Amino acid sequence: MPIRWGETKKWEFRLAVGGTLAVGILLGTLISNGVIAERGNRAPSAEPLTVPSPVELSSAFAEVARKVEPAVVNIRTEAVVRNEGRRRLPPGSPDSFREFFGPQERFQENSLGSGVIVDEDGYILTNNHVIRLGGRVADEIEVSLAGGDETYPAELVGFDEETDLAVLKIDAGRKLTAAKLGNSDAAQVGDWVLAIGSPFGLDATVTAGIISYKGRTGMAGMRQFQRFLQTDAAINHGNSGGPLVNLAGEVIGINTAIITQGPLRGGYAGIGFALASNIAVEVYNEIIEHGRMVRGSIGVSFRGPTSQNEAILRSLGAEHGVVIESVQPGGPAEKAGLRRGDVIIQVGDAPIYTGDDLVNKVASTPIGQEVSLGYIRNKQEQQTKVRIEERTKVFADRFESTPGVDREEEASARLGITLEEMSPALAQRFGLSPNEAGLLVTDVEPGSFGSKIGLQRADVILEFNQQPVRSLRAFRALQQQVGPGGDVVFWLKRRAGGDWVGLYLGGTLPQ
Repeated sequence: MPIRWGETKKWEFRLAVGGTLAVGILLGTLISNGVIAERGNRAPSAEPLTVPSPVELSSAFAEVARKVEPAVVNIRTEAVVRNEGRRRLPPGSPDSFREFFGPQERFQENSLGSGVIVDEDGYILTNNHVIRLGGRVADEIEVSLAGGDETYPAELVGFDEETDLAVLKIDAGRKLTAAKLGNSDAAQVGDWVLAIGSPFGLDATVTAGIISYKGRTGMAGMRQFQRFLQTDAAINHGNSGGPLVNLAGEVIGINTAIITQGPLRGGYAGIGFALASNIAVEVYNEIIEHGRMVRGSIGVSFRGPTSQNEAILRSLGAEHGVVIESVQPGGPAEKAGLRRGDVIIQVGDAPIYTGDDLVNKVASTPIGQEVSLGYIRNKQEQQTKVRIEERTKVFADRFESTPGVDREEEASARLGITLEEMSPALAQRFGLSPNEAGLLVTDVEPGSFGSKIGLQRADVILEFNQQPVRSLRAFRALQQQVGPGGDVVFWLKRRAGGDWVGLYLGGTLPQ
C-alpha cells in the first residue's frame, strides 16, 4: 500500500523525537559518569563540611533562660492620679478665671513593668519610668518574684532621670537569686541576645534576637547620658526594666525603649533599645551609696553637629573643640566669664574634641573642684578657671524630679498647693498689672501646710520669702533652699469683692 505524504511526515517526526531522547539519555549518562569519576580525585587540603545539630542554639537559649529567669521580677505600680480637669471656681473670682477652674476628679492608675535582681539582698534595677505614674513616683510599688507566687512591697532607693534608671529594695526574708552584670563594651553587633520580662503582664517571657547596633545615641527622647544597645529581640510594653542577656547569661543591658511606627504603633516594630550595662552599673553604685546620681556641670549648652562643623570652627578660629551655644544664667561658666560663641578646647589636661569629651570630663570631676579651662574667643586662645557644680542644681529647670522629692508634684507634696504660671497679658485680663504676673494657686490640699497658713484657690503668689516669683522654675529653686523647720512667707494678691488686696501669709514647715 502506498504511504501518503502526511503519514510520511508523522513517521519522520516520531523518529526525530525518539533519536533526541536517546542522545539525551546517553549524554546524561556520560556526564553522570564524569562526575562520579571526578569524585574519585581526592582534595587533601579540604575539610568535609558538617551540618550543625538543630538543637545546639536552642539548647543555649534554654540554658540562659533557666539561669536568668529566677532573677527577673514583675513590678506593679499604683497611684491616685489627678486628671487634667480644672478646679471649681472660687466665689467672687473674675469670670476670666473660669478657664483655670472647674470640676476635678481623681482616679486610680496602675501599671506593669519588669526589673532584675542584681543583689541577693533584694536590690533591683529597673527603669525610672516603670515606677512613675501621672508624672510622679507611684504611691505603691509591688514586686512579684519569678513564678508570681511571692509578692513584696518595694522601697524606692533612688532614681536617675538622665539614664531612666531606678533602684528598688525588697525584703524577702531570705537570699534571692541575683543576675550577673556583664561588660556591655564587650558586646558586638551580631551577637545573640535574649530579652526577658513581662510584656503586657505576661511574666517570664523570653524573646531572642541579635545586637543590631551598639552605642545608639541622639534619637528623639534620648537623654545626654544614655547609650543604648539596639536589638531586634522583641521588646514590648511591660518589658521595660527587664534584662537584655548575652549567651553567657550576663546582663548587658536594661530594656528601656522601643520604636513604634505605622500600623504597629504601640507595639513591637523590630527595633528596641537597652541601656548599656556599664552605664547601669555606674548609676546603680552611685544610687546605693548616695541615694542619687551626682554629676558635675559647668552650665553650658551645645550641639554635636555644630561642634563638628569645620566651617563654623574655622570661622571662630578653632581647629577642634565644643562651640558654646548658650550659657546657663548664674552657672559656673557664666561666673568664669564664658559666653556664647566661645569654643572650649581643653579641660584640665584633657583636650576636647567632641561633646562627649566635654561631658565625660566635667561629669566625672568631683563637685566643688576648680579646673582650668582653655577656650578660643575672637580667634585667640584664652584660659580661665571654672568650679564644677552639681548638674541638677545648675540646670534645675530641666529636672522635674530629684530623689526623695517629686518636683513635678513638689508643691502638692511639701506645701499642698498646685500652681500655674501667668503671663503679663493674662494678669491684665484678671485685673492685675503686668508686673503682678505671679503664680496662680489652682488647688490647695485640705490639711496641708498651704491650707493651714490660709492659702486659697485663685490667690496669686508674687513673692516667696521676699524674693519675686514669676515662674515655676524660680519657685522651685527658692523652695529647695528651705528645709524642714524652715520659715516660708508668701506675699500675694487675693480677690476681695471687686478688688485685689495684698497680704502676707506664712508659717514654719514641719520637721
